[in-house]
Amino acid sequence: MVLLVGGGVFFLIYCRFAPYRHFFHGVEVLTGKYEDPTAPGDINHFQALSSALAATVGMGNISGVAIALGVGGPGAIFWMWITALVGMATKFFTCTLAIMYRGKDTSGKIQGGPMYFITEGLGKKWKPLAVFFSIAGLIGCTPMFQSNQLTQIVRDTMLAENGYLGYNTMLMADSFLTETGFRLSDIIMGLVLVGLVSMVIFGGIRRIGHVAARLVPLMVVIYVLTVVYIIVNNIVDVPYYLTLIVTDAFTGQAAAGGAVGVVISNGIRRGAFSNEAGIGMEAMAHGAAKTREPVREGLVAMLEPAIDTLLICTMTALALLMTGAWTNTEVDGITMTALAFETGVPVVGSYLLLICVLIFSITTMFTYSYYGTKCLNFLGGAHNKHYYNYFYIFTIFVGSITTIDMVINLIDGMFALMAIPTMTATILLAPKVMNATKDYFARKNRGDFDDA
Repeated sequence: MVLLVGGGVFFLIYCRFAPYRHFFHGVEVLTGKYEDPTAPGDINHFQALSSALAATVGMGNISGVAIALGVGGPGAIFWMWITALVGMATKFFTCTLAIMYRGKDTSGKIQGGPMYFITEGLGKKWKPLAVFFSIAGLIGCTPMFQSNQLTQIVRDTMLAENGYLGYNTMLMADSFLTETGFRLSDIIMGLVLVGLVSMVIFGGIRRIGHVAARLVPLMVVIYVLTVVYIIVNNIVDVPYYLTLIVTDAFTGQAAAGGAVGVVISNGIRRGAFSNEAGIGMEAMAHGAAKTREPVREGLVAMLEPAIDTLLICTMTALALLMTGAWTNTEVDGITMTALAFETGVPVVGSYLLLICVLIFSITTMFTYSYYGTKCLNFLGGAHNKHYYNYFYIFTIFVGSITTIDMVINLIDGMFALMAIPTMTATILLAPKVMNATKDYFARKNRGDFDDA
């Protein structure tokens, strides 16, 4: 919490609110105005943003918000907003560094990410910090949360009522992974997901980037339009619930145990999980962008928390609050959101959510695999990185059959460990980012760009 929020506040003040002042220039870069096909890298700015959003805009926006409300109450959403506001500055710094200090793997290919800007920017003596990040990333970049929640919504919306795919068949009771055993339908869903994801992730970042660029806009439009429908039907309640979010953030009356600390910690954890600012994974995606201008990629990356948390998470929260689903103590995670959609959009709501969840979770799984292979690439060399994908698809299956509490605790812990080296190195290298920023905008004002 201190590193992510405190560091983000430091970046925001240190850069004099640069991400906000140059927000629309970031949009210009995103639209391809300054595209340079000959620049080093694998994917363009839009594909880099789409790949990063494919990971951030996902289950954290749907079930993560539900978990935040269920445990921390409406006030947790306020602290998710705070992580987004300071996260814009954090992403500007981390993703600028991802281009500024790209390194080369053992095959000679250019790579970007925290492990590289640590070793290239701070020097070889800091390599243990880069190794620490990469080891934590091997677990933190697994898709267990996504596969768990996708399996849960399919089970609860399509299989439970009629007992399809072995819903009522339990195997291996009293396993350490679950209190009641494994449901046969979960095992089947896990195997199906393994097959779907495998077809894309073994194609590398180019295939991931192309697929993400097509699916991400579609999933955002479907999800946003559905939630807008719920909000419009309850438009008179919007001021009340927005006020409740702010007031409850400092009273904690609706939180489990009624503690403000629960509200703050839960909101920040879910916000960090949702937009990933300061965790370091987003820097790995943006480090693959085709550009010679590090600041441009930082400006593109800063758009993510605005889209992910300020827009989509807020809309999800309003839908959960307006429909009253958040007060139902018998449901949690994705099932709570499904209840909200079913209440707000009768008959088709739960099925629209199912479509969104399918695209959200699958695209997130695509990008996370790329992150994990980069971590193994750094640790074991380019010739070994493909082995991570085999471990990765195994964790998809594991996530499908384990409990949500076990998955959340594991991933939250790994995210925290990844944030330590990412934020530490970014704070130390912040003056380099500021020098590059001043130089970039001086050249922009003169109309002097190498790839304009």
